Amino acid sequence: MTTFAIGERDFLLDGEPFRILAGALHYFRVHPEQWEDRILAAKEMGLNTIETYVAWNEHEPERGSFRTDGALDLGRFLDLIADAGMHAIVRPGPFICAEWDNGGLPGWLTRECGSNIRCSDPTFLRAVGDYLASVLPILVPRQVDRGGPVILLQVENEYGAYGSDKEYLTTLVRWMRAGAVTVPLTTVDQPEDRMLENGSVAGAHLTASFGSNGIERLGRLRKHQPDGPLMCAEFWDGWFDHWGGRHNTTDAATAARELDEILSTGASVNIYMFHGGTNFGLTNGANHKGYYEPTTTSYDYDAPLSEHGATTAKYLAFREVIGRYARLPERVRREPSASPAFSSPFDAAARLLPAVPLERGSEFSSVPSMDDLGVYRGLVLYRARATAGVLRVGEVRDRAQVFADGRPIGVLEREHNDVGIELPDGIRLLEILVEDQGRVNYGQRLGEPKGLIGLVTVNGRELRGWSATPIDLDRPDRYLDTEHDGRTGALGPVVARSTFLLDEPADLQLATRDLGKGFAWVNGWPLGRYWSRGPQHSLYVPGPATRTGENELVVLALGGVLPSRARWLAQPDRGPLEA
Repeated sequence: MTTFAIGERDFLLDGEPFRILAGALHYFRVHPEQWEDRILAAKEMGLNTIETYVAWNEHEPERGSFRTDGALDLGRFLDLIADAGMHAIVRPGPFICAEWDNGGLPGWLTRECGSNIRCSDPTFLRAVGDYLASVLPILVPRQVDRGGPVILLQVENEYGAYGSDKEYLTTLVRWMRAGAVTVPLTTVDQPEDRMLENGSVAGAHLTASFGSNGIERLGRLRKHQPDGPLMCAEFWDGWFDHWGGRHNTTDAATAARELDEILSTGASVNIYMFHGGTNFGLTNGANHKGYYEPTTTSYDYDAPLSEHGATTAKYLAFREVIGRYARLPERVRREPSASPAFSSPFDAAARLLPAVPLERGSEFSSVPSMDDLGVYRGLVLYRARATAGVLRVGEVRDRAQVFADGRPIGVLEREHNDVGIELPDGIRLLEILVEDQGRVNYGQRLGEPKGLIGLVTVNGRELRGWSATPIDLDRPDRYLDTEHDGRTGALGPVVARSTFLLDEPADLQLATRDLGKGFAWVNGWPLGRYWSRGPQHSLYVPGPATRTGENELVVLALGGVLPSRARWLAQPDRGPLEA
């Protein structure tokens, strides 16, 4: 039986010192048919371990229905890691941050618990207990002492930056051990005294997260934990992007020097990210540090392995550094080919609003939030009878397009704190299309409701008699079933289709500079959000989502005028390095 333990100064694999050389690779950000390739790329860079979070809200979007199919087959992902001869670190949360929608917490959970999350609140803990009862049976049989790859499990995530409920952390440790977890448990926090103190718990080994000044920060970690191996469990080798900002990059040589500094101390490391991947669909999170900033669809992170799986200068630099401390395997993996560059005509289009039926039983006296409707992602179309005057909304979360009798009259942006707009003379039907642009994933605003929040008034009087209809973003092509004019020249919101032929399946890059703002799908695979404000101006299409012969692109363009053709690029366009 293989053993893995924490020694006086080292991790111990079968009793011998073992340095963890890990890289973060989130299975839920990568097409499942590409998992094996990305794992191989990590091994060839010299890594011996793959680290992943577990996104609770993806596995359990509805309470009591825990999914492990397709892209959520965590067990298969871990088995592929084992097949590659590598180890695994799993971070099941329940909170993960990860620039992921709601920090990985399900919307139904935060609706029920409000602000009583990540603490010893009984309602929250009951749900967490049920979650662990679903995820641990996947992890426990795959622990290293049972012949699997898993060598470490993390308790919570950067908890010291959020709270100090030791009873909560102790409960998680107790439940994991009661659930037959035998490998060492860890916590991770930034190496600041308060965070390390608040985030620590008896029974879990302290690790740190940082991107520079490794010797100093590992020294601070050592002060809080005199014994045991040192580990940077998140070495930030890049950063993520926000819509409207710049595309973040870090110098490869500088990042390699920082990695070398960590390894020179004898410490273990987890490179965050090794391969960032993509926030497919509506999974991106957001930050709110005084103002709201949604994260882009691309989670490239300027990582050693790019979003579409290409090795970078940072990959080569890191491999050289790792080679000073570990034996490097031969490189046999093939680099991805350039994507085919072409254009394809939009051959069908339909206006969205007329295609959305008024559903019976959806009438409300006061305007409901999206969470009130049980809708935790996407779009909701609100409708009410209104007269001319000043429309005011308590708060918009996160973007509201306002229409008078089908005509667009303006947009209310959360980012700009917009709450009011003038309704024109003669208006009869008010329609407000509200987009959730991603739930906050870090800090005290976790779990806040989305949609129209508070009272909606016209000339100071509450507007009543609302309908609220969710837009079906699982089947956007259903809105093309209505009679369409085949043209895309109308102002959005418009659903449009483009069909194109491929000689064989291939990675693609959909150009988005001319598409305005919206969402895109290829053959039903949800590519994610696009926005002409950038920084990213293309969407990655994983090759396994395409097929030989006819393929179908569907876009839901929220505003602006769509061009007559979709454009496909040979290389990604991640935008400028400066805003």
